[in-house]
Amino acid sequence: MDILSLLTDEELVKLYECGDNKAFEELLSRYHSKVFAYIFLFVRNRELTEDIFQDTFIKAIMTIQQGKYVESGKFLPWINRIAHNLIIDYFRRERNENTFSFDNTEYDIMNDNRLAEKSIEDVISNEQVLHDVAQLVHLLPDAQQHVVKMRFFEGLSFKEIAEKTGVSINTALGRMRYALLNMRRIASECDIHLELK
Repeated sequence: MDILSLLTDEELVKLYECGDNKAFEELLSRYHSKVFAYIFLFVRNRELTEDIFQDTFIKAIMTIQQGKYVESGKFLPWINRIAHNLIIDYFRRERNENTFSFDNTEYDIMNDNRLAEKSIEDVISNEQVLHDVAQLVHLLPDAQQHVVKMRFFEGLSFKEIAEKTGVSINTALGRMRYALLNMRRIASECDIHLELK
């Protein structure tokens, strides 16, 4: 049995800081599938997921090598937070320097200052909320799912959504409204709390 597999995440990070590359390989092996699945949940594109996945671990390597990794006992939430930030950066770049439009919605997750520099407990809680929201989207009827994904993940305007789906703008708006109502109802029925910290 490989001795590295018996070590904690923090012990592996310390070994890697001291130059043991196999320690980081163990971390990568340990969390590859979870981080990959987390990214794919948001971007829904295998190639893009692979790119962001690689960037995530490159950033993690640089952070650890620069001695900036803060020992918290929670490596997975830390690496997922890096991935989350890179996902947001990608969508912002795609929308030409922060031109993401969230008109007619009640919440703007991309520009919420409350997501910056959180305690590890808040980060974990927020990650769970984002995971729950993504799961709720998959419970919606197909037409509502498409509108939510085009609006929030592709950043399309309601006019663009209407054109792409062959419906009127009012129908697209209605589908979004019902999607949000359905997500709230399902969350309430399942006792899922969607408040970001």
